[in-house]
Amino acid sequence: MRVPMSWLRDIVDLPAGVSAREVAERLVSVGLEVETVDHVGGDLAGPLVIGRVLTFVEEEHSNGKTVRWCRIDVGEHNESGADGVPDGRGIVCGARNFAQGDLVVVALPGAVLPGGFAIAARKTYGHVSDGMICSPSELGVGDDHDGIWILPKDVGTPGADAVGALGLRDDVLDIAVTPDRGYALSMRGVARETAAAFGLGFVDLAQRPEAEASDSWPVEVHDGLGCDRFVMRAVSGLDTTAVSPLWMQQRLRLAGMRPISLAVDITNYVMLETGQPLHAYDRTRLTGPIVVRRARPGEKLRTLDDSVRHVDVDDLLITDGSGPIGIAGVMGGASTEIDQDSTEIVIEAAHFDPPTIARSARRHKLPSEASRRFARGVDDALQEAAAERAVTLLADLGGAAIVAGRTVVAQPSASTVIDFDPQTASRLVGVDFSDAEVVGYLQQIGCNVATGLAGLVEVSVPSWRPDLAVPADLVEEVVRLHGYQHIPSELPPAPVSSGLTLGQRLRRRVGVVLAGSGYVEVQSYPFLSPQVHDAMGLPVNDPRRNALVLANPLSDQEPELRTSLLPGLFATMRRNVGRGAEHLALFEMGLVYRPEPGDRHPHPPRPVVDRRPTEDELEAIAGLLPRQPQRVAVVLSGERERSGWWGTGRLATWGDAIEAAHAVAGACGAELTVVADDHAPWHPGRCAALVVDGTLVGHAGELHPEVVSGFGLPERAAAMELDLDLLAPAVEVRTAGPRFSTYPVAKEDLALVVDEAVPSADVAAALLRGGGELVESVRLFDVYSGQQVGTGKRSLAFALRLRAPDHTLTPDEVAVARDGAVAEAGREMGATLRA
Repeated sequence: MRVPMSWLRDIVDLPAGVSAREVAERLVSVGLEVETVDHVGGDLAGPLVIGRVLTFVEEEHSNGKTVRWCRIDVGEHNESGADGVPDGRGIVCGARNFAQGDLVVVALPGAVLPGGFAIAARKTYGHVSDGMICSPSELGVGDDHDGIWILPKDVGTPGADAVGALGLRDDVLDIAVTPDRGYALSMRGVARETAAAFGLGFVDLAQRPEAEASDSWPVEVHDGLGCDRFVMRAVSGLDTTAVSPLWMQQRLRLAGMRPISLAVDITNYVMLETGQPLHAYDRTRLTGPIVVRRARPGEKLRTLDDSVRHVDVDDLLITDGSGPIGIAGVMGGASTEIDQDSTEIVIEAAHFDPPTIARSARRHKLPSEASRRFARGVDDALQEAAAERAVTLLADLGGAAIVAGRTVVAQPSASTVIDFDPQTASRLVGVDFSDAEVVGYLQQIGCNVATGLAGLVEVSVPSWRPDLAVPADLVEEVVRLHGYQHIPSELPPAPVSSGLTLGQRLRRRVGVVLAGSGYVEVQSYPFLSPQVHDAMGLPVNDPRRNALVLANPLSDQEPELRTSLLPGLFATMRRNVGRGAEHLALFEMGLVYRPEPGDRHPHPPRPVVDRRPTEDELEAIAGLLPRQPQRVAVVLSGERERSGWWGTGRLATWGDAIEAAHAVAGACGAELTVVADDHAPWHPGRCAALVVDGTLVGHAGELHPEVVSGFGLPERAAAMELDLDLLAPAVEVRTAGPRFSTYPVAKEDLALVVDEAVPSADVAAALLRGGGELVESVRLFDVYSGQQVGTGKRSLAFALRLRAPDHTLTPDEVAVARDGAVAEAGREMGATLRA
């Protein structure tokens, strides 16, 4: 919202000497976001005068352009002719929208226009152009650069200073209006805020007029929810030659709108002044009563921008006997448009449902000043006053006669009344407010405050503040008018804490160990496309397909909450590979959302904000939430160990993904068992199930080639995902730190022959059990399959480390431990020593 200071001063009696920047600072202090203070015309300099077109000759030049060689009367700045009589100045102009006798703005040599554009006499198109005839955009007062600015006949005499006569210098506040402050999209609303910020009185511009005995035009509202108030007022005999006065044109330009015609300018002016969008119909083009209703299938209309719109059944339409004549609150129809010959005009002022107008504007890609205001909420008691203001201006400025009667079709409505304890503000903010202070602040924003029961007051919310609904909203108003800068910044006392929670310790441990292993943590959005489940190769009955669908997603392409961390990691890897990263090791920790089949999730109860919800309320809300396990996942591609001058590196494999799972389990104090499995999205022959104490906690391995192709990942990419919540119990167990022996280690290498189907992890576990307490570790260092071990067999070579805590092992002790380990592996796994 652009607010000219000259207009604001006409409404609010600001103290003398108060600058635009001071006003901006005060408005910021009460919560309005003033983005800039524009000094319009501040960079105008030199002779800028009013001129009258004496004569002109149109000349067509070889480049195909037609220009006018003009003689302009600029009063005392005129040049003398050959006979010594002043005959104006010669100026070349490319525009052709002016006529002989028109008054225009002339920049004479020595003038400087916005942007540092200096004017000088120069030869062009065969003439010396001794100045420039200006358009509004060249003077910095609007975006209208279609032609020369034609001035009203009574603006002044040739040679007079144009800056003062036209009010070309002004300060304009550019305010970014948030969606909950729709009333600030008007001079009325900003003036009220300014008066409150300076502690001044405020006289409302919009006063409801006296009732009329008859209607001005028949109206039927068939959708009371979409339109709860519809007002019409009419005029006749409008002078078609009347133009908008200069002060109105200039205010419109400074506010960012282009003057068009008297009737259109008045509707725009009243909208900027009061915040109520208006629409003007040519009365002679209306047929039958106005009907407000929802669109019907197949309906269409041609709007004012000369586009044919196929309307949706959710659109609210304005219709007459001929059919649709406008999309309510968005744009009118061409069939009832007023033009330069319109003398009979009907003014519409209505109150529409904000969500309906916002959806229609987005659906038809028709953002307009009207829809912007309706979508934020317009004062529902303003329509009669705004319509009356418009017809009064049409009568005063255009010589029209106001037609007797006013149509008002309205649904019964009552103002919102909030029972409020004035001391609530003190309790929530931590500042001592007296009851009188709180009541005074509420009255400044237009609330009526009456004494209630039990120490409460009854606050009647003004019609222009639909955002005030609960006591906390009133507290916010008190705080912003008091001034956020006057609220002391005090840290609350820190509660006594027992340290990190179990979940915090778990996540910190896992993050540290993965980062130490060379992984980079990423965070991705928890939203999914339904097509992801197919891309991951999930079976039809896989529980991961049962995703929670958001009621209002950020993107219609991703309406589901994730049931796995992997799709987000895949997208991150693809994006980084596309930007030239070749070797990646990424991890993410976060929640996934796993509703049970058949779950229904109705809207939870809305907790109040002026107190802590009760345990029953919290339990009711929590009972509606899906299961949200904490997961960790990794994804790898490229080289795990880099190549360099030291030699060839090593590519990441499924083994690295399993090793990451071991690292996570070890950080949690859990012992992980790896079992072959077949689980999407992993390669069926290179997938491992991750088990802790008989409980499946996750999977790891190489991704399926079709998944790699579908997500655009590098070949042979590997991944791991496991459930941290299932590892949490291991974190709670306080384990003793390891005890280190200072005695020498004994090393034994064993090569055991087993069936190919026997997992190496099971053989290693058997060796640990059989070797007893002296076995410090068992490590697989070689696997062999071939003729030397026979068909269906393979050789597993293990390195055993044996050590006693209190003495050096003897050869006999080492032999006993070694033989015990081999015997145990033979009994359980059928292993034999390789010859």
